[in-house]
Amino acid sequence: MSEVVDHLAEMTRFRDRDVMDVTLVSALRDLLEPLSAAIYRCVGEPGQERWLTRARLKAGELVASADSLWAEPESLPLAGEYPLRLECMSHRGVLQTRRGEHWLTLFPLATEREVLGVMELESLAPLKVSEQRTVTSILRIYHNFQGLLDYSERDTLTGLLNRKTFDESFLKTLGELSAQHSEQAHTEDDRRHAGARPSAWLGVIDIDHFKKVNDGFGHLIGDEVLLLLSRLMRNSFRFHDLLYRFGGEEFVVLMRCDGELDAEHAFERLRHNAEQFAFPQVGHISVSIGFTEVRAGDSPAAAFERADRAVYFAKGNGRNQVQSYAQLVEQGRFQESTKQSAVELF
Repeated sequence: MSEVVDHLAEMTRFRDRDVMDVTLVSALRDLLEPLSAAIYRCVGEPGQERWLTRARLKAGELVASADSLWAEPESLPLAGEYPLRLECMSHRGVLQTRRGEHWLTLFPLATEREVLGVMELESLAPLKVSEQRTVTSILRIYHNFQGLLDYSERDTLTGLLNRKTFDESFLKTLGELSAQHSEQAHTEDDRRHAGARPSAWLGVIDIDHFKKVNDGFGHLIGDEVLLLLSRLMRNSFRFHDLLYRFGGEEFVVLMRCDGELDAEHAFERLRHNAEQFAFPQVGHISVSIGFTEVRAGDSPAAAFERADRAVYFAKGNGRNQVQSYAQLVEQGRFQESTKQSAVELF
């Protein structure tokens, strides 16, 4: 019992979901000694769902493996290739089956809103009922703690990430990019293809004339517009793009793509989708968007300020458009900001 408590204490010690998943598979590997323990999350658009490995640990391994959160969807296995996982998610129950000489036991991973994926244990013998109960109990605690994280990290209306989570995830993204660029710099092939280095982009989205919506239709309808726009954002960006509501009618996107043109296309897709959508009672609205590349040594505040200047330009020059900070500087619309980016935080 004390070993279980120790693992639970370790699992809930961190507020980082990546670390939580790693400590969860580590706990189950140590407690039940399976051949492997893994967490798989189902991601992607309906009809194109794929499996993202959140954490996988085999017997004898010291470090868990995982897919990068920024992995391209095409590199991940299609959901249909693993029907047992889909069945486990659909039935929200434990599944146990034989696979060759081994046994697979699958447990659904759910939140209050949806089933996100599965916990999969591979073992030489089927798990006993008592062992299944142990896993189920640990997953209940995992589920409850994930709910607490959602409550503190997500906007209550839209379910998007809230503003107070932005700094941490921004700096984490910056660190991942820096590490990736350092790895690439040590290979001959990547030096020959330096232009293909991944980059991060920050966009600020503002609903045009949102005050008129609240004044003309009331705050309840205004909230519905915010909720529906958040759904359009989820449909317009990829599963690993980070979407935030900063308050009021202001939203932020932090994403990875290969270059400015790809980033502009992604933001233009959202602008178009918002313009074409018929909002109940309100009809059609538009959004203005400004975006910038995240630079080495950036602070959250510095990157946000550049994107915000671009969206301010968009709103002052016709609205319902996407503006790039770099292009505006190149065109002489305004001068490059000289603020120190390494120390300014929200």
